[in-house]
Amino acid sequence: MISLQKLNKIYTGLAGPVHALKDVDLEIDQGENVVVIGKSGSGKSTLLNIISGIDRPTAGVVKVLDQDLHLLSENDLALWRGRNIGIVFQFYQLLPTLTALDNVRFAMGLVNKIPRKARKRLSLEYLAEVGLSDKVRKFPNELSGGERQRVAIARALANDPQILIADEPTGNLDSNTGAQIGHLFDKLSGQGKTIITVTHASIDTEKFDKVIQISDGNLTHLSTLQRPESV
Repeated sequence: MISLQKLNKIYTGLAGPVHALKDVDLEIDQGENVVVIGKSGSGKSTLLNIISGIDRPTAGVVKVLDQDLHLLSENDLALWRGRNIGIVFQFYQLLPTLTALDNVRFAMGLVNKIPRKARKRLSLEYLAEVGLSDKVRKFPNELSGGERQRVAIARALANDPQILIADEPTGNLDSNTGAQIGHLFDKLSGQGKTIITVTHASIDTEKFDKVIQISDGNLTHLSTLQRPESV
């Protein structure tokens, strides 16, 4: 589903070039629940941005869902991303003038993948999945940080993406809500969605199918775990 080959990303900074990713090779299969662990500045967010097509590599091959991303124009890439990838940004990026319900519904309108008549019903279902059935009419400034994060997760699911990418998705959540989101991600991977979570925090790696550690732009550790089947 995701194939990265000899991936490099170099940024030009005031102090000279910054090698954010160095010869990264990575394969992620459909339905895998993957975590990328690394300190701030290690390259993990750059990795996510390239997989999602937000950024382009300096060198190397990025193939996602059988699509070579470098072959797409910026407009085609934006439409492809909206239809196939859900992104949970670390700092929410909700539209402040829209309610929680309308933030989710607005994402559906951007790519017209979901029939118009189904958008409200599905938006309410996604908000219920993240425990916000009683907050659907609230605006972002009326919600706590954790509630905003959950709206962002519901919005990421809006277009039924095959891949969900989450940058520190539980960083602003209490332990109980964080566990709820973890269970939701596990359920989604069981339904065939590929989940990629990045974090700099300590995390229970046994909950994931694949654990990737990144340091200074290098993949320093990659392990595939065999999780016990649900009874």
